[in-house]
Amino acid sequence: MDQCEDREEGVPPSKSTLCGEHESQTKAQRNQPGPPSSSVSLQSDTSFDRLIHFKDQQVSPAERIDGRPAEPVPSCVSLKSDLSHDRLIHFKDQQVSAAMRVEQESSEVSSGQSAQQHQTQLDSIFMLLEKNIITFVKNELKKIQKVLSPPYPECLESQREDDEHRRSREAFVKITLNFLRRMNEEELANHLQSELSATVCHQKLASKLKKKFQCVFEGTANTGNPTLLNQIYTELYITEGGTAEVNDEHEVRQIETASRKPDRSETTIRQEDIFKASHGRDEPIRTVLTMGVAGIGKTVLTQKYTLDWAEGKANQDIQFIFPFTFRELNVLKEEKFSLVELVHHFFTETKEAGICSFEDFQVVFIFDGLDECRLPLDFHNTTILTDPRKSTSVDVLLINLIKGYLLPSARLWITTRPAAANQISSKWVNMVTEIRGFTDPQKEEYFSKRFRGEEASRIISHIKTSRSLHIMCHIPVFCWITATVLEDVLETREGGQLPKTLTEMYIHFLVVQTKVKKVKYDGGAETDPHWSPESRKMIESLGKLAFVQLQKGNLIFYESDLTECGIDIRAASVYSGVFTQIFKEERVLYQDKVFCFIHLSVQEFLAALHVRLTFINSGLNLMEEQQTTGFWWPFQFMLWFKPFPEKINLYQSAVNKALQSPNGHLDLFLRFLLGLSLETNQTLLRGLLTQTGSISQTDQETVQYIKKKLSENLSAEKSINLFHCLNELNDRSLVEEIQQSLRSGSLSTDKLSPAQWSALVFILLSSEEDLDVFDLKKYSASEEVLLRMLPVVKVSNKALLCGCFLSDRTCKALPSVLSSLSSHLRDLELSNNNLQDSGVKLLSVGLASPNCKLKSLSLSGCLITGEGCTFLASALSSNPSHLRELDLSYNHPGDSGMKVLSDGQNDPRWRLETLRVEPAGEQWLTPGLRKYSCQLTIDTNTIHTNLKLSDDYRKVGHVKEVQSYPDHPDRFDAPQLLCRNGLTGRSYWEVEWRGDICISVSYRRIRRKGNSDDCVFGQNDQSWSLDCSDNGPRSVRHNKETTFISCSSSSSFYFSSFFSSPSNRVAVYVDCPAGTLSFYSLSSDTLIHLHTFNTTFTEPLYPGFWVSPGSSVSLC
Repeated sequence: MDQCEDREEGVPPSKSTLCGEHESQTKAQRNQPGPPSSSVSLQSDTSFDRLIHFKDQQVSPAERIDGRPAEPVPSCVSLKSDLSHDRLIHFKDQQVSAAMRVEQESSEVSSGQSAQQHQTQLDSIFMLLEKNIITFVKNELKKIQKVLSPPYPECLESQREDDEHRRSREAFVKITLNFLRRMNEEELANHLQSELSATVCHQKLASKLKKKFQCVFEGTANTGNPTLLNQIYTELYITEGGTAEVNDEHEVRQIETASRKPDRSETTIRQEDIFKASHGRDEPIRTVLTMGVAGIGKTVLTQKYTLDWAEGKANQDIQFIFPFTFRELNVLKEEKFSLVELVHHFFTETKEAGICSFEDFQVVFIFDGLDECRLPLDFHNTTILTDPRKSTSVDVLLINLIKGYLLPSARLWITTRPAAANQISSKWVNMVTEIRGFTDPQKEEYFSKRFRGEEASRIISHIKTSRSLHIMCHIPVFCWITATVLEDVLETREGGQLPKTLTEMYIHFLVVQTKVKKVKYDGGAETDPHWSPESRKMIESLGKLAFVQLQKGNLIFYESDLTECGIDIRAASVYSGVFTQIFKEERVLYQDKVFCFIHLSVQEFLAALHVRLTFINSGLNLMEEQQTTGFWWPFQFMLWFKPFPEKINLYQSAVNKALQSPNGHLDLFLRFLLGLSLETNQTLLRGLLTQTGSISQTDQETVQYIKKKLSENLSAEKSINLFHCLNELNDRSLVEEIQQSLRSGSLSTDKLSPAQWSALVFILLSSEEDLDVFDLKKYSASEEVLLRMLPVVKVSNKALLCGCFLSDRTCKALPSVLSSLSSHLRDLELSNNNLQDSGVKLLSVGLASPNCKLKSLSLSGCLITGEGCTFLASALSSNPSHLRELDLSYNHPGDSGMKVLSDGQNDPRWRLETLRVEPAGEQWLTPGLRKYSCQLTIDTNTIHTNLKLSDDYRKVGHVKEVQSYPDHPDRFDAPQLLCRNGLTGRSYWEVEWRGDICISVSYRRIRRKGNSDDCVFGQNDQSWSLDCSDNGPRSVRHNKETTFISCSSSSSFYFSSFFSSPSNRVAVYVDCPAGTLSFYSLSSDTLIHLHTFNTTFTEPLYPGFWVSPGSSVSLC
């Protein structure tokens, strides 16, 4: 065996050359032609792999050195030949190429230099060449070894390497594969070839996706000036949600709820970390479902995720990302594919690379727009499929991929609007996330970037004054619509009034786009009338499409949908090309066309416009089930200029139809339709509406009809939308009436009509005031009031419902709040309500919901036994991840209740940190606050000398005669006294009075001497006081601040006294640890809440009384 054969078996090469000493050959020998060798030779000068192509190699190495012509290229690889080397291997520190130096030496030889000198310098050149090649080979072999050593999280090489370096590497890889096969390492060679094919595929796919997603078009998807996504991308607020339970409310309702950002910390997720498990989550995340309303940024989010991967910025452990849209998949509804064929169909790079075993790679599938899916996703009756090479329908592929039967190692990211989230069962989803819209600072940032200086300030202030606009700007696309309109208004009507309502905003938006069409596409002037016959026809056609598809719940339209509405697909393409900011066309794979409006709200506006145009032109009321037609034109003319009931009926039937919708899907449509009835709005559409004009009587009839509906027993959400409708009609009388009562403090909640209650809820939800804490006692401590104000509870962070006489009705209603996806409630205080075990059972339904994020629950003093504790433990076992604090003190859990709670705390899934059960015992099962009764004893050392004790020291009266009490430093100079009892827990007592008195609690250190007000109860920061007269409780005082008892509490006191003998009796309840002091009036043993102080008590509290001359007070 010769030297080269030895080295082939693993013997290291000589230090001087790659394969033995350099052998000199004569020029004649080298020029001798011969057939290409069919075997691999390590000795031959001419053994060279003919499969290695160098496209830019213009001159062969032999020609560069000797000027001889190139020989035929043999099919073998030679390491010994001084001719077989890669001219594309460049070494940047080498200033003069080997070829140039050889040519220089040849020139010197020809001019007389000795052959020996030439040979010496040539040897030096090839020694350097050998050293560089060996360094290159070692480095490349290390990289190849990494490829063959799983897991290998990186690509073989950065995409940013230069082309020559890449071609050199490809040539060396071919040499390596050849050698592995000659060494009978066929399996290893095949594995390397597969891995390297995947690397090339990875690079091509990343390049394709980078090109596809690096630019976006604001407002539309395929028109306008492109903007780099990385430049305009704003970090979206992504929160980890509960489960994919359906939320089919109209998205405007969801936006209104979400726009009130709660002051609490939430688990937020960056888009690049969407598959990374959060703290406390043990199982890996395979499937993520991301929800968000239309226009919130779901698609852009997935594009940013893909772009960051394609640019090598994030998630480089993933080898392939395959982004699909359901719009594209819908087109393949009738086709059959295997999963491998489906990937090859959309991503041809994988087919070219011959990749079929995707289970060997880290793969992410993105499916954007589940709400747009028209495939029959039947998760219950679909055949199980595990072979990714077996063909079936696309819906079967998707179902088996989501269930994990196909490619269980793959990760899936699905986006959807909330209404479609329940198409996928929660058992197939590992994590649900939600995209929130712009926060208030982000809204301001957006408009500050679009406008400058005073214009930006004016626009931001204007949007804040209109609650409807401010809420809608939660959606990024609506900010763009608003900016588009306001920019035009400011340019064309300097100093003019800005749109205030949604209807005005969308009318302006339509007019702006029509003007753009007139100037840009029709060649008209800015001053020309913009409503041409062609424009009218386009808008009428789009309006019909919008209305028909809105009724079906469709946001995207295919050719069949257009045909159904009488629109030719070619005409639709024209519409999308002209009204680019209203109606857009998207091309999916192989040029199939999909159409949609830029946002759901635009579709709803055009649908409302279509209903009005239809009624004007034909007298047809599309809002009625039984529609009448055949109005002849004189009657139509009279219809709009006389108060005929038909016109009124259009709006009333629209109101009725919207209220019949269980999910409010016509809410925004109704606002637009009513807004279009105003003459001021019709003026803007003059030219499109052939007949305009509004009859004030008709508008007033509609307003009164809406107010009548508000007096009915409507849900809070429906009532709120009707108030938005009144805003569109410029009627704010009902809201202003309640606001005036709130400002003056004269609001009497026991006298409010249902419509007024709805107005109060609307005001609270629409106000800029902080609703972090909802205290029911501020309005009325009653169950009826709570049930009316549940929408306010839902958006509050903390609900104080303690001591409000709640029952099973409340426990039956509260689960709807606890289980709501949009609920902000985190702290629920239900102490001192007679809920009992039956109420806890009802409440546990909400606590068990995975959407319940309650962190603190207080059920102290609620008459709960061991049975109720069992219900709670079961609920917490179903939803163990959120509740941190549970207060069950002043109940009677017994041994059984203590055991189930103790077992739960030992469950590692429970997150409960604080459990309070003491004090406990059967004595706490007494209903009401009287179970906290304490026996007060008057401290005679504090009593003023004009206060006389009687009835065994239970009664105090203010008399003229000075009493003979001994001097004492604790005695008050003011006509008041303290009791001996220092209260630190929960205490309750009752008092009867006559005349003018004050019922108080105070710290012991209150000043006793002097005639200043600082010594009087309620006039300092150490005491709290209730002032009463013969007419009943009047006010409360603390630290010189007086608060008058609310009208509702006073009227309740007098109302109850009217039907029974007057009773000047007051109850006091104090919970020192909780920091609450409550006063109640009593009538026939019924407690009527007067006022509650919420504070922090730092010292024991002592009951006390101030008594005016001729008055008296008695301990009951």
